Amino acid sequence: MDRIDAMRAFVSVVTEGSFSHGASHLQLSPQLVSKYVSQLEVRLGVRLLNRTTRKVSLTEAGTEYFQHAQQILLSIDEMDAQLGGLQQQPKGTLRISAPVSFALKHLGRLVTDFQIAHPLVNVDLQLNDRKVDIVEEGFDVALRIGQLKSSSLIAKHIAPIRVVLCASADYLHKHGTPTCAEDLKDHKYLHYSYIEMEGKASRYHWLRGKNNQHNSKLESNNGDVLVEAAIAGAGLVLQPTFIASEAIRQGKLIEILPECEPEPLGLYAVYAHRKLLPNKIRCFIDFIEGYYGAPPYWDTLTP
Repeated sequence: MDRIDAMRAFVSVVTEGSFSHGASHLQLSPQLVSKYVSQLEVRLGVRLLNRTTRKVSLTEAGTEYFQHAQQILLSIDEMDAQLGGLQQQPKGTLRISAPVSFALKHLGRLVTDFQIAHPLVNVDLQLNDRKVDIVEEGFDVALRIGQLKSSSLIAKHIAPIRVVLCASADYLHKHGTPTCAEDLKDHKYLHYSYIEMEGKASRYHWLRGKNNQHNSKLESNNGDVLVEAAIAGAGLVLQPTFIASEAIRQGKLIEILPECEPEPLGLYAVYAHRKLLPNKIRCFIDFIEGYYGAPPYWDTLTP
């Protein structure tokens, strides 16, 4: 049994949803794909898939193996593409989806530098805070912020995203500075309506609880608007530092309860798993990785 072929068969079954669709994707017979997966399970000594007449589903061991196998196959495919495309300059149009606030503040320079390095690549950058379907909507890469769930897409971690709670000095002078988490329940809160980001900030969960909705004086799906409102003294705001760091550096906002800061989110470059990744996508992923620094430059600004 070729381990790579068996691994590829298993990943194809999972991503395509069935043995027949996985076999069709690989241009193999369902019987051969089933044989590959069964041999893989025998070799590993664990069941990877639960099989019924209608569908297949991952076991706990299968979930863990799928994540590792997907990354291994991606590395192999990328290495093959790099070796096979060393003499090929990336070209064509690269369609990118990105969050609005992050793109406005931090993507202009990156795209410019990328095109200087790769002048034959045209960039079509579309800004949207909703979660786009990159396959259905024809995007090559999507930049996403959050804690991403397992999927058939490849997610490359680009940078950590800190989320901080802050307010203006004027607001804190009028309403008091919280000294512990319990104090937050009595304050006005500027609510970010995309819960996917905020939901992971569990240490501030009471700020969006149903019993405290009356404390949410302003709600918006744009972080820049909320940060500007906080600067004007409207209330507390929970936002990523790539938006708020400049205002904090200038003293327009003051960070509150830094000891309760939530676990960082992540900036990810997300793209579809492809056997032969186009050179323009591979070059962009390589370019953006490490571009913002570690920690990212917006977290190293000093007064």
